[in-house]
Amino acid sequence: MSAPSSSQQLAQFQQKIAHVVIIYQENWGFDSLYGKFPGANGYANATSITAQIDTNGVPVTSIPPVLNGSAPDPQFAALNAAKAPVAPFDISAYVPTTGMTGDPNHNFYVQQAQIDGGRMDRYLAYNAAGQGGLTFGYYDATNMPEGKLAQQYVLADNFHQDAFGGSFLNNMYAACACTPQVPLSAIPATKIEPVDAGGNPAALGGSEGRTTPDGYVVNTSYTTQYPQLENFATTNKIVPPLNNPTLGDRLSDANIPWKFYAGGLDNALAGNADPTFQPHHQSYLYFAKYGPGTPGATHIVDDSNFLKDLSADALPAVSWIKPLGANNEHPGYANIATGQMFVANLVSQIQMSKAWKDTLIVIVYDEAGGHYDHVSPMPTDRFGPSTRVPAIFISPFAKRGFIDHTNYSVASILKTIELRYGLTALTDRDLGATPLSIAAFDFTQATPAAFARTSLGDIPRVPPPPLPPRYAGHSMTEMDYDQ
Repeated sequence: MSAPSSSQQLAQFQQKIAHVVIIYQENWGFDSLYGKFPGANGYANATSITAQIDTNGVPVTSIPPVLNGSAPDPQFAALNAAKAPVAPFDISAYVPTTGMTGDPNHNFYVQQAQIDGGRMDRYLAYNAAGQGGLTFGYYDATNMPEGKLAQQYVLADNFHQDAFGGSFLNNMYAACACTPQVPLSAIPATKIEPVDAGGNPAALGGSEGRTTPDGYVVNTSYTTQYPQLENFATTNKIVPPLNNPTLGDRLSDANIPWKFYAGGLDNALAGNADPTFQPHHQSYLYFAKYGPGTPGATHIVDDSNFLKDLSADALPAVSWIKPLGANNEHPGYANIATGQMFVANLVSQIQMSKAWKDTLIVIVYDEAGGHYDHVSPMPTDRFGPSTRVPAIFISPFAKRGFIDHTNYSVASILKTIELRYGLTALTDRDLGATPLSIAAFDFTQATPAAFARTSLGDIPRVPPPPLPPRYAGHSMTEMDYDQ
């Protein structure tokens, strides 16, 4: 619904779409998965933008060693020895999609430095843990399970993460379209990032503070209102229950059914969390209305309930699915093959259900994970939006084999839902966002039947991958770069 060009187009969307399902994956940029996708704005358009410079402005002529943690990754020994010219390289030549790479630095301040005012030329300048040359690596997802869905339906190639930095802040934008602010009196001085008169942090590329000097929480931090999660990085538990309005609030106020399906939530709240469970991905747990024992908490459920609701024809109008870490494709603790199959299975199960006839599925990644992208973002405020991430629109009414070049961010999803249900915007971000374009849909198509049904069981579980060596002895969420 692109600022719908007519009330009739909006009415079509409202009439035809009764369910919106958002599947929120992790930490890949657009170029790093779909840079080779035919017809998309990928690497073929990046030839004049890949030149990189170091912190002194000197050209970087070869890919620096690919790291995993702070040491060279032996999986890339041949590439590291070759000192290849700076250019995107295919990770699959060294690490299969069933394997795991390191995790590039993607903190709030370092990502802004990499973007360098839109020049996109300092991605190799800040070689913190997990960085090195890995930022220029990509997997060609064109023929992976999600890529095949992109070929069949709509791929958006100008969809941006809402905020600079990592998953914590970008998951916040998916809930409240906001950057949470905490009173400075409640923040230990060691958690505040020192900056100079120009707003530049003291040291780029390493550990960053959790907040800005004026108390905005921009790097991974944890809520104080769920003591069940005490085993997670207690030193960064600095976020008190938040009172910012959320999309969930708006939906509840309008009596619109919704749920946030969180992978591994039940076990985590029972004190038996999966090693890859990430509490800072569960944005609604931070808000006072969704604290333990509140009526709102009933909207936040384990993802094992999704297919149960689907098979019982009880799918809510709006569903956010946040997969468990092992299924979310996040570099460093998950492989991409498992996550892609997990998502494709969810889509297939929806297509086999009665809900398929009036459902819009959006597959999107929360942030780019420190991976290079050649397209400059167009931030509207000090927090973002930032670089591009992949997004795929799937619906019986989605156009077939279509590439949508519209400028979007996750706030566009919020805006689309707000227009669909007549909800009030949360902040200037979603108020000014571009909703999903009517050009990506064809509502003249006949109402489709469900795909051939096999069975609707629980969401498939996979054994968690072994933790990388750098996580030994502490929680993976205690790392000093964002997740």
